[in-house]
Amino acid sequence: MHSIKLRSHVGKDGIIHLQIPVGLTDRDVEIMVIYQPLESSTQQKTPEELGWTPGFFEQTAGCLQDDPLVRYPQGEYEEREPLK
Repeated sequence: MHSIKLRSHVGKDGIIHLQIPVGLTDRDVEIMVIYQPLESSTQQKTPEELGWTPGFFEQTAGCLQDDPLVRYPQGEYEEREPLK
């Protein structure tokens, strides 16, 4: 069994035409087709449609609380015996 992934376009008639070279001749094969409609690049969702608060990126892009970056002390950590 082999899987082939490809993209195609459904015509205005609602029919998809596939040409898939499989390297076989004069043989019966079983074909299974699973399709998933893709969103057009012209129909991209807005950040708000994706769940972001309105204006989030405009308010936070380029923001940095510490300038320059500061790495604060990390505290103490427990010393452990090596596993045997």
